[in-house]
Amino acid sequence: MGAGTEPEGSSRSDEEWERFLRESVAGTADAPKEPSARARDVAKRLRSEPDRGPEPWRAYTPARPKRRTGWYVAGLAASLVLLVLAFVPGLAGGLFGGADTSPPTAETERPTQAPPVEAAQRPTADEPFRGSPAVNWASGAAGITVPKAGRTGWMSAAEVGRALTRSRDFLVASALDRGVLRGERPEKAIALINPYQKDVQTLLKTAFRTPSEKYDPLLLFSRFQPSRAHLVGDVVKTRGRLTYEEGEQGALQVTADVTFVYPVTRADASDADGDDADGGDDAVSEDDEIVRTIVRRELVMSWDDPDKVITEPGTFSIVSYKYDMTNGGCGAPTGYFTPPFGTAPQTDGSVTEVDPYDRSAPLGRPESAEDECGRATRS
Repeated sequence: MGAGTEPEGSSRSDEEWERFLRESVAGTADAPKEPSARARDVAKRLRSEPDRGPEPWRAYTPARPKRRTGWYVAGLAASLVLLVLAFVPGLAGGLFGGADTSPPTAETERPTQAPPVEAAQRPTADEPFRGSPAVNWASGAAGITVPKAGRTGWMSAAEVGRALTRSRDFLVASALDRGVLRGERPEKAIALINPYQKDVQTLLKTAFRTPSEKYDPLLLFSRFQPSRAHLVGDVVKTRGRLTYEEGEQGALQVTADVTFVYPVTRADASDADGDDADGGDDAVSEDDEIVRTIVRRELVMSWDDPDKVITEPGTFSIVSYKYDMTNGGCGAPTGYFTPPFGTAPQTDGSVTEVDPYDRSAPLGRPESAEDECGRATRS
């Protein structure tokens, strides 16, 4: 080995050896340092734990959700209930303990069944329709559905529309007018009837003077005797419809099928609270008995072609009329409805039971029961 050379196989110079020795004594930034006591403790703890593999860079491991089986089942059940109610809204009342207060859709054709039975509740002065299907019905003329007008017989569509409006006006003037309901003569309604129809004019002239089975104003008009009964509140509930078709000799034939619900109380009960001098409706106390008189009417009106039938413009001829009534009195006709205040209903099977809210069947009782006073199964 010559002077200034490294052992065989080494290529380091004398300068490099001197720098290496100098740095070994002084130390450098890259030189390894003895770990601190805290670092030794951490290293010892890590060696004692099982190896879980390398941790990814910027990794986020979300916490595993706890199982909430009870809440999941309850939420699923609630969703199913809401889905059923969406398709069958009438079930809401039964499920949640209250009556279904949503108004029914307008009646455009004869229903297929009677309305559901409401929970038995006593009517009050503030809620005279409580406990009956009428509580959700429309009020007054709003409950009478008028169909879309189209050309029929001798009338154009516009003329049919006016005739339908006047047909409904007759129902309002004959069965909803406040004065008529208090016993006044129905002048507005009479003005819409063909004055040349002799049999009907005979009825009108006789019925108000000497009511009888044949000539009874109740056949066409709703009236209460002010000395016996007063209406409760300002609302009469209605449900029904008008339909039309071409009649004889090209006439427009309009059929009305409407149910009217009148809440009334004793006149003497109202008088105790102070009777109005003009015969108006009086205040009703919570203790007063309230009876609902329910009347379903079917009236067929013919708007005749004046070139073929003698008639007055703007009037109709009556083809037929009939009505069914419950809680309106029995016995000899008086020209007024006479609600049965304070009368216990008969339950011995001697009377015909009638559901006055069932509009699914044609109007009229069986022939064997025509002379009987029917008992309402609900009011």
